[in-house]
Amino acid sequence: MSAPVIERQLPTEEAAELLALTRELAQRELAPKAAEAEATGEFPREVFRTLGRSGLLGLPYPERYDGGEQPYEVYLQVVEELSRAWLAVGLGVSVHTLSCHALANFGTDEQRERWLPSLLGGEKLGAYCLSEPHSGSDAAALRTSAKADQHGVYTVQGTKAWITHAGAADFYTLLARTGDDGPKGISAFLVDADTPGISVARPERKMGMKASLTAQVIFEGAQLPAERRLGAEGQGLKIALEALDAGRLGISACAVGVAQAALDVAVAYARERTAFGKAIGEFQGVSFMLADAAAGIEAARQLYLSAARRKDAGQAYSTQAAMAKLISTDMCMKVTTDMVQVLGGAGYVEDYPVERYMREAKVLQIVEGTNQIQRMVIGRTLLKG
Repeated sequence: MSAPVIERQLPTEEAAELLALTRELAQRELAPKAAEAEATGEFPREVFRTLGRSGLLGLPYPERYDGGEQPYEVYLQVVEELSRAWLAVGLGVSVHTLSCHALANFGTDEQRERWLPSLLGGEKLGAYCLSEPHSGSDAAALRTSAKADQHGVYTVQGTKAWITHAGAADFYTLLARTGDDGPKGISAFLVDADTPGISVARPERKMGMKASLTAQVIFEGAQLPAERRLGAEGQGLKIALEALDAGRLGISACAVGVAQAALDVAVAYARERTAFGKAIGEFQGVSFMLADAAAGIEAARQLYLSAARRKDAGQAYSTQAAMAKLISTDMCMKVTTDMVQVLGGAGYVEDYPVERYMREAKVLQIVEGTNQIQRMVIGRTLLKG
């Protein structure tokens, strides 16, 4: 069954063609492979190469560096379409985009010219090393150290945790402590994954998203020349938080895509499944669940698009990104749970993908800052006036 086409308002004809290409690629290349790969835990590395060659791994970045130079409003809708077909891929694109952020926005002209084209061109896949075993939401408490010697070479010691693409990535954007404890002692680095002194632990055994690699990345004396630092020493937390604002919009788009996929399955099932002589969708109890899901999905979609337009216009959008991430992922958890209920017993078995969508939805309430953190961000903004 092909996925219904979502009516979208796009800023240009080029953007409309890009979304059409994404939808075709997602339905042809991603959706048929998702269930088996999630069952076996096989990481779809070749899929990301295909996306890169199609120009989908560098969409929000400048053309001069092999990016797509698309507005965030358009890029996020691409992420939504990919996630609708296969969350591990949509979220992977979001993580890769996040991993390129520090270099694209804080690197020198020389650093960008040297490294950014290969990161955006499709052959290289990125990972973002911020969280640690003892510090996830509290990013300023990270302990991984990067100490410079008299020649400016940094030696990195520490462990990063919950790293998406760990072991498969070609490069890591690393946040490490270069100064005293506190938020002003953190710096950002661009690190080749094959740098001596870097190893990867056994992949985590997760509830869902099993085709997406998640593991600890261990730094034991890895040495980085000064040219690998992005931005000034001590600027790392600012870089990280700015990247996370953008990343939260990516997670919001992922959540809308998964919820839409669950609704697509439930609507088709409600049309075909009969009980008491009629399609179950004709019963108010079922049709109201579908209606609530559709309304929630559209509301969340418009919320992330509104925040993206603020970003594209150069306006402050941090609070709006937190709102979008909070509302979209909570909505996704509710919608996927309700769509399992619509299918009843069929929803609880692997014959239909809604049980997988429900398991996948949970992680979206956690990554890029838990939803409790999003509420803190929003609440602080309100109290500051």
